[in-house]
Amino acid sequence: MARFRISPERSELWAEARSTLHPVRIHTAGLEGIVEAEPGEETTPPRLGMPTHVEVETQRLRSGNGLVDGELQRRLDTRKFPRIRGELRSITGDGPGAITLTGELTLHGVTRTLDVEVTIRRLDPRTLQIEGGRAIDMRDFGLPPPSFLMFRMQPEVQVRARLVAERED
Repeated sequence: MARFRISPERSELWAEARSTLHPVRIHTAGLEGIVEAEPGEETTPPRLGMPTHVEVETQRLRSGNGLVDGELQRRLDTRKFPRIRGELRSITGDGPGAITLTGELTLHGVTRTLDVEVTIRRLDPRTLQIEGGRAIDMRDFGLPPPSFLMFRMQPEVQVRARLVAERED
């Protein structure tokens, strides 16, 4: 297994939730972490291993709407819980298509075990890309959906990430 460092500049996270007024979309770069993987050859797909983890600072989660962002930062309690962390626990599937990762997501001080379907591919001999997403329910992490005035957000959030990891020497 080789060790790859997630490139914060090249890795991104998107989240989208429905609300009574309009969809709330969040986008950020700056994801960090480590990926253990067997990079594979040109004809064989990469294989993930452990330990593998990814983190992002909660203050990076912004929608571009000041009211929504203020409420989001308040509910996430970014001072008390400055990071969101995902840690890989197991892998199902080993083919060239999608594989299922089981891991622990820690958000707002609450850790839950989740499955996510991802694809992994080599961008070049030293770089891997992992993409995947799933829905999460904010209430599972002790976060009631934001609401103020006429604005009410649905508790289910669609989250998608693209991690680009570069091999360490």
